[in-house]
Amino acid sequence: MNPKLEVLEVPISGHAQHIVLRHYRPTFEKDLLPIVLYFHGGGFIGGSLDEAETQAAHLAESIPAWVISVGYSLAPKYPFPAAPEDAFLALRWAIDNARTFRADARRIALAGHDAGGNIANGLAAMTRDRGGIRVAAQALIGPLLDPSMTRIACDASRDAERDALECARQYRAWLPSMALQVHPYAAPIESRRLGGMPPTLVISAEKDPMRAEAELYAGCLIQAGVPTEAMRRRDLCHRDLVCDRAVLDDAATFLRRRLAIP
Repeated sequence: MNPKLEVLEVPISGHAQHIVLRHYRPTFEKDLLPIVLYFHGGGFIGGSLDEAETQAAHLAESIPAWVISVGYSLAPKYPFPAAPEDAFLALRWAIDNARTFRADARRIALAGHDAGGNIANGLAAMTRDRGGIRVAAQALIGPLLDPSMTRIACDASRDAERDALECARQYRAWLPSMALQVHPYAAPIESRRLGGMPPTLVISAEKDPMRAEAELYAGCLIQAGVPTEAMRRRDLCHRDLVCDRAVLDDAATFLRRRLAIP
């Protein structure tokens, strides 16, 4: 247990089942804090709130913020759009309960790693399209953004190629029909409408075969006029990204700046 953080789990009604939110609030922060929703990795078919514990707690302390780690529904039992719709319901819950947890519903950011980066980005697009909620920023750490798997880094090692094959299997479980593989909330790299997305940080890893899609997406956002920062971490692989303290510090710094925290 971390005495610096208040940690609480709350079940809510999700898109297709009940899901669990685990939220973190710095114990000694009495001011209204911004809200950050965090989405764990796991390739759409795995991952858990426990695996996201370090990342969510780090962001809560470092920003500081009321961080809500979302236990979204997993494929293949719950394919798309269950996860992004769960994310949207989690965001609505956060806004409705912000006052209770001394949080500021006018300052909202999103963050995620791996599949969680895809879900965070999909949620940002959903809030833009549905209206009524403004997302101030998103931090995407090694995000999976290309279900077509046609943008693999050409210098990938054999281990990285195996990772790419596993990623393709995960996408098939999450997006069972071909039509879903170009849906803008699942395949943002294919979207022709990126204007209005929130300021974005994209962090990629040098040894990640999926880094090409993340970096290409950052370029697409820039072309669409979205304030975007891109970083590539040397000597790191996909799995290492979210375990690297410097990466989490970069994400916290970006979100703190965009949430206007002194």
